[in-house]
Amino acid sequence: MKTREQKQQDLNALTEQFQKATAAMVVGFQKMTVAKDQELRNQLRETGVRYEVVKNTLARKAAAGTPFEQAAEHFKGVTAIALSEGDPVSLSKAISKFTKANPDTFSFKVGIVEGRVVALQDVEAIASLPSKEELISKIMFLINCQAQRLVTVLSAVPRNLAIVVKQIGEQKGEGSGAEA
Repeated sequence: MKTREQKQQDLNALTEQFQKATAAMVVGFQKMTVAKDQELRNQLRETGVRYEVVKNTLARKAAAGTPFEQAAEHFKGVTAIALSEGDPVSLSKAISKFTKANPDTFSFKVGIVEGRVVALQDVEAIASLPSKEELISKIMFLINCQAQRLVTVLSAVPRNLAIVVKQIGEQKGEGSGAEA
């Protein structure tokens, strides 16, 4: 059994995680096998998400004074929390995918994205967005595309001039050969 001091340390650690997180998903599960739980944990770990089963009273106390206070009423039953300090899109994609694949054992309760409570439909909408890295790569492609077009246009003038000079030289060569 944990001492009062250990419980206070757990509360402080969870409160700190709630304050640092930019996105979180509160989920429930029933009759989930160990293999399915490990599968979910591995998927979330790959995206840099922290996932843990929490005691409801501890979670309610830790949520006090944080953006997660709005979701305190959802800490009922078997509860787990997935916390992300980075991109909420990857967390949303992972949770949405796992919820669709395991509807009988895994349930979505509520999500918190940048201080706002979101429903499952919102999470699915967020999951359909491209990630931050994908958006940056698309923008870089568009910027690079314009630069490539400019280089192509600028190099076309000397290339076309060289072609014209070559054709003139060939025509003079043919004309002098016919006269001889």
